[in-house]
Amino acid sequence: MSSQRLSAKERLAIPRQPMPARPAAERIRDFAEVNLGYTEQLAMREAQRCLQCRNAKCMAGCPVGVDIPRFIDCVARGDLPAAAAVLLETNALPAVTGRVCPQETQCEAACVRAAKGEPVAIGHLERYVADWARAHPDRIGLARGPRTGRKVAVVGSGPGGLSAAGELARYGHEVTIFEAFHATGGVLTYGIPEFRLPKAIVQQEVDRLVALGVHVELNTIVGKTYTVPELRAAFAAVFIAVGAGLPVFMQVPGENLKGVYSANEYLTRANLMGAWRPDADTPILRGQRVVVVGGGNVAMDAVRTSLRLGAQEATIAYRRSKAEMPARAEEVHHAEEEGIRFEFLTAPVEVMGDEHGWVSGLKCLRMQLGEPDASGRRRPVPIPGSERVLPCDMVVVAIGTRANPLLTATCPELKLNRWGYIEVDERGMTSVPGVFAGGDIVRGAATVILAMGDGRAAARHIDAYLRQQDPAATAG
Repeated sequence: MSSQRLSAKERLAIPRQPMPARPAAERIRDFAEVNLGYTEQLAMREAQRCLQCRNAKCMAGCPVGVDIPRFIDCVARGDLPAAAAVLLETNALPAVTGRVCPQETQCEAACVRAAKGEPVAIGHLERYVADWARAHPDRIGLARGPRTGRKVAVVGSGPGGLSAAGELARYGHEVTIFEAFHATGGVLTYGIPEFRLPKAIVQQEVDRLVALGVHVELNTIVGKTYTVPELRAAFAAVFIAVGAGLPVFMQVPGENLKGVYSANEYLTRANLMGAWRPDADTPILRGQRVVVVGGGNVAMDAVRTSLRLGAQEATIAYRRSKAEMPARAEEVHHAEEEGIRFEFLTAPVEVMGDEHGWVSGLKCLRMQLGEPDASGRRRPVPIPGSERVLPCDMVVVAIGTRANPLLTATCPELKLNRWGYIEVDERGMTSVPGVFAGGDIVRGAATVILAMGDGRAAARHIDAYLRQQDPAATAG
């Protein structure tokens, strides 16, 4: 039956279509992607659930402003080229966001169907369309505006930098991305495991931007290779999107023992340096009993990675309850299916070691939840005398990150807040004229899609800034 003939009552009667996934017992033995993606039949059926609201609240929940009803309507009608065109109007990385964006707290949370049931699976449909677009590049037009002759530097090739670069190229500017690592993608490459976001997909998204004329310089550390003032002198504008990659540790005794990793180092070795590949010679510990401290997506990525690298027992230690976990519900569900052990209301107080300086356990306190703190979640309060030891031979700390001062230290003119993050005005411009910033280096550790939203907004303001500087040489 055509979606055009379905009544609202008929649409409401359609249940949410589940995402096909590989069996847990099979997937824990390798790093192949867990979710398999919608079939054409599943996608069209799910798209028919959309009520095509006149006041589409879901769009307000999307940080990059995707016209969600329009692209879903295209899917329901089987017009995938049109659906892809709608996505790419505002989203530079739809195959990425369709996989890792927390839709359940953003666009899907605002879906009117969520009030009395399950929301439309916007993220699954986005992934379906983006994957079709990747498989049919000849069917997707790459629109670039007239060349303006103005050069813009983008520092960092993570989600914020890539999003900004794509928009700026479409405005007609010459864009150069400076990336510190030997591969593009930022956190998409070094932070998110292959089983959640295959590296080939990130590269394909980058290749599409390169086809728009974006130039990429790898192995270039801004703060060492170049400074921000040097880039500002060579470019008409600069956008800083270096993320917040300095790890935060627990500050407990024993954290310097052998066998303790920050999640940043552990995931970088596994992902960017390729330790997940069976034939890799990347040095990485393969603990048999691994405890990961934290409750966010990074913690889920680390603990599920340890399982695939051979851990016999992989545990999450989190100081609050399951209800307060910031990780995506899907990632927690997948971890549970895979046999990850969860120790809730558990706060580490000491890393224990053996006579050779290697980790032998994690001493923890039981917690109880008190009144809500500044985050809105109930504050964990220690229970006196509740110490116990979780036996382990490896500990991964995944409790957050902060701003790395490498770049900002070489540009004292950049105004920072008390946590070391760059301060910007409503346009995303820093205290240095012509230098903009966005993503985690401004917000603190946040999500991929919020960084992309910052990148897209910054590109718009950079274009306006350049047009104001020289109206004859910039896009109209």
